[in-house]
Amino acid sequence: MRWDALFEDMEAQLASEHLLGLESEISERARVEIAGIEVSDRLRGAIGRRIDVKLRSGTLVSAALSHVGSEWLVLDEGRHQWLVPLAAVLTYQGLGRQAQASQSKAAQRLGLASALRMLARNRSELAVHLLESTSGETAMHGVVDRVGKDHFDLAVMMPGEVRRSGNVVSVATVPFQSLAALRSLRGQDL
Repeated sequence: MRWDALFEDMEAQLASEHLLGLESEISERARVEIAGIEVSDRLRGAIGRRIDVKLRSGTLVSAALSHVGSEWLVLDEGRHQWLVPLAAVLTYQGLGRQAQASQSKAAQRLGLASALRMLARNRSELAVHLLESTSGETAMHGVVDRVGKDHFDLAVMMPGEVRRSGNVVSVATVPFQSLAALRSLRGQDL
């Protein structure tokens, strides 16, 4: 009888070691999987959810996440929409733990320049929020005219003016790295 208890104890120890090894392997695999998740995957997992996005300029945008591109996101805030470059974000709150990989290669190629070209075709009046090193954030009102590889031209106008050559106050060339966000005006969609 003593041997039965001894063998049962040995079997329990082996089962316990096997279980610990299995738990360790599962934990390691989870760490490896999490290490491959990009912030854009987490953002896609939060589409439809209200999140807080703190920009490098200090601006906080609390809105529903509606679209995620490879380098940008769109937030719906009441009557306005925000297009935010991922590089301009300091922190996100409210993402949750869900992650969703990009569905198509075409969607992965839609960078910030692609999004800005769509806005240039739309000719909507925008508030362009810029980053400044000393005073935080500034905004200009206008219409995106042309988009290059790493910059865009903004036809600066007085708020409420329609894009016509006589209404353009100036043309500002904005490097992508200076862009904090774009916000639609007068309830227009981006």
